[in-house]
Amino acid sequence: MTAKFPFHYGYIVAACCTLVVMFSTGIVINCSGIFFVAISDELGVPISKIAMYLSFNLLASSIMLAFAGGLMEKFGARLTMTLSSVILGATLISMSQFDALWQFYLAGAILGIALTFLMYLGFPTIIPRWFNKKVGLMIGIAAAGSSVGGAIFNPICGMLINSYGWRLTYIILGAAILILIAPVLGIFLRNKPADVGLKPYGESNISARQNKNDGYEYRAVLKMPMFYGLFMFGFLMSTVASVFHFMPKYAATLNFSLGDAATVASAAMLGSMIGKVGLGLINDKSLKIGVLATIGLGIFGLGLMFTGSSLTILISGGFLFGWAIAGVFVQTPLLVRAVFGNKSYSQIYSNVSIGLTVSAAIGMAAWGFLAEIGGYGAVFIVAMILLIICGAIGFRALKVSRFSN
Repeated sequence: MTAKFPFHYGYIVAACCTLVVMFSTGIVINCSGIFFVAISDELGVPISKIAMYLSFNLLASSIMLAFAGGLMEKFGARLTMTLSSVILGATLISMSQFDALWQFYLAGAILGIALTFLMYLGFPTIIPRWFNKKVGLMIGIAAAGSSVGGAIFNPICGMLINSYGWRLTYIILGAAILILIAPVLGIFLRNKPADVGLKPYGESNISARQNKNDGYEYRAVLKMPMFYGLFMFGFLMSTVASVFHFMPKYAATLNFSLGDAATVASAAMLGSMIGKVGLGLINDKSLKIGVLATIGLGIFGLGLMFTGSSLTILISGGFLFGWAIAGVFVQTPLLVRAVFGNKSYSQIYSNVSIGLTVSAAIGMAAWGFLAEIGGYGAVFIVAMILLIICGAIGFRALKVSRFSN
C-alpha cells in the first residue's frame, strides 16, 4: 500500500521523473565532456575518439526506442525505470576500471539503453497518465531537470575529478544513483493512478473523451500520415536544437572572448530551462500558442544571433533560442498526445522519439559541414527555415487533432 499524502500522488510521481532526469541526463550527457579530457590525458588517446562514446550512446537509444514503448506497457514504468537506474549506476561504476576504448563504447551503448527509459520515454509517458490538468507544466518541470542537472553536476564533477581523479568520480556518481535514485523509483514510482486507488489529477475537469482508453490503436497510427509528420517534427526540432553546440565557436569568430562565448551558451541553457517550464504553462492554456511560442521565439533568437552586432544581442538571441531547444522535449510529446490520444501513447511516442536521437547525431555533422562551406549565416538561415517547417507541421497536427485543448 502507498502512504497517504496531503496532496495528489501524481506530484510524487512527477518529482520522481524530475529527479531521474536531473541525475541521468545531468551526469551521463551533460558532464561527459569533463570526463573526456581527464580520460584522454591518462590513456593517451585523442578526445575525439573517446567522444565517440556518445555516438554509441545515441545509436543504442535509437534502436531501443523501437521496442521501449511496448516493454514499458508490458512490464510497467516502475520496473523498467528502476531496473534502468540500476544498470545506469552499475555501468558508471564499472567505467572506473576501463583502460581501452572499446570498453567505453560498450558502456556508452549500455547507458543509451538505460537512458531510453529514464530520459527519452519516462516522463513524457508517465506524467500524462497521472495528470489530465497541468500536463504541460509537469512535463516542462521534469524536462527542465536535465538543465538543472547539468548546472549542478558539472561543477561537482569538475571538483571531484580534480580532487580524486576520474575513476573514483565514476564510482561516486554511480553509487549515488544506486543509493539515491533506484530506491526512490522502486519505492515511490507507480505506473498509473489506479495502482493507488486514484484518478488522474484534474480528471473531473476534463471531458469523458480524454480518458486513459481514448485514442488510436498503435497499428492504426502507423498508417496515418500525421504519425510521420510528427516524427519529422521531432527530428527537425532536435536537429535545430543541435545548433546550440556551435554557438560558442560562432561567438569566437566575431572576436568575442572565450568567456563571452561561454556566456552565450549559458544563456541558451538558461533559456532552455525557463522555456521548458514556460512552454508547459503555455501549452496548458493553448497548444496552438505553445507551437507559436516555440517556433516564433526560436526564429527570433536565431535572427538576433545572425546579426551578431553586440554581446548583449548575442546573449539575448541565445536565451530566446533556448525556448526552441525546450520545445524538443515539451512540444513534441504534447503534440503526439493531442493528435493520437492516450490509448497507445507510450508506443507511439517511443517511435517518434527515434527521430530525436537520430537527429542529434546527424545534426552535429550537418551543421559543421554547412558552417564550413557557407558560414554561420547559412546555418542560422537554414535553421530558421526548418523551424518554419516545424511550425507548419505543428499547426497541421492540431488542425486534425481530436484530443487538443
